[in-house]
Amino acid sequence: MAKYEIHDVAGGVPIKAWTNGVPVDDAAHRQLENVARLPFVHGHVAAMPDVHWGIGATVGSVIPCKGAVIPAAVGVDIGCGMMAVQTDIPADRLPDNLSAIRNAIERAVPHGARKDGGWRDAVPPRVAHRFTDSGLADGLSTLEDKHPAIRKANSLVHLGTLGSGNHFVELCLDEADRVWVMLHSGSRGVGNKIGRYFIEQARRSIEKKGLARNLPDQALAYFVEGEDALFDDYVQAVGWAQDFARANREVMMERVLLTLKKHLPRFRTEKLAVNCHHNYVARERHFGADVWVTRKGAVRAGDGDLGIIPGSMGARSYIVRGKGHAESFHSCSHGAGRVMSRSDAKNRFSVEEHKLATEGVECRKDAGVIDETPMAYKDIDDVMAAQADLVEIVHTLKQVVCVKG
Repeated sequence: MAKYEIHDVAGGVPIKAWTNGVPVDDAAHRQLENVARLPFVHGHVAAMPDVHWGIGATVGSVIPCKGAVIPAAVGVDIGCGMMAVQTDIPADRLPDNLSAIRNAIERAVPHGARKDGGWRDAVPPRVAHRFTDSGLADGLSTLEDKHPAIRKANSLVHLGTLGSGNHFVELCLDEADRVWVMLHSGSRGVGNKIGRYFIEQARRSIEKKGLARNLPDQALAYFVEGEDALFDDYVQAVGWAQDFARANREVMMERVLLTLKKHLPRFRTEKLAVNCHHNYVARERHFGADVWVTRKGAVRAGDGDLGIIPGSMGARSYIVRGKGHAESFHSCSHGAGRVMSRSDAKNRFSVEEHKLATEGVECRKDAGVIDETPMAYKDIDDVMAAQADLVEIVHTLKQVVCVKG
């Protein structure tokens, strides 16, 4: 069984890392140490096997805070996460040439801002009601009134659209050769606007208090619960963005399933559907204290929780069930994790190498996606082995179609 390693940090709490057998760059370790030195971190910082350097804070880290939140630790892709749905389509019903299905999915799931005249026109009623009956849309309006800087954030015009970079829609086959739909996206422009705004407000607040010089990294500016007026507003804004991100994935999934029904009629979805965040903050109880847990590039893996851990283009992905490991704060990795920067990948690998790495997958095979080639990521099997005590594998998926944002 995999075990975590403990790294003591001078002037801070320990780092407990599930990184046995996977590479961790020095920059990521320094970021973890900086977080561990913050005075309000509860107990220790947990590092997942996909850990790597990130903007503001390390991707693949779990940070429990008593009475504080760090906006940059959540980041700007608030609520980014995964959704997967199992179908009853057997692999032998798929056509030999999957390009038509890939093209149809690309048409069904818009990339970038929507220009169709309004989000309600294409949103399924069971998703749309969240923005009316539940007051989610009103919640955004309230935040915009208090913080006009986030007013022009494209908000609802991005509902049902795919982000860029590592965001994707895939068709996968499981161990029984059944087709799954899996996708990865978040809160889009509105989450980005909210994140950047509150990160800057936290920085100004820390400077005004004269505490900036005490921070190990200026990107780790924070709000204190009950002390900073913006604390509650930030928590509300993050909660809104997380709900939006979840609904965004549901709308895209609905469109992809409708598209498949046009190409592969007479199929149904099975009961198993998973929708989970991996960039978010939540109020939870760990080691006898109520804390704000930030998972940046990490998924909740409480006892019985279902999660999704995707590999890169051309690699396996996994549907997992959490084991509720206390030391990881009930968490696991959110994917394979980058092993090199996007620019390094573009400089190091050729289109031909990318084609070989994605052989058998209907996907883009051009210079524009070299930064997402499988070689730019850690080996997903090594990552899974390193966290065997955090999750159990329920299904193993291999993609056959990959649509990149």
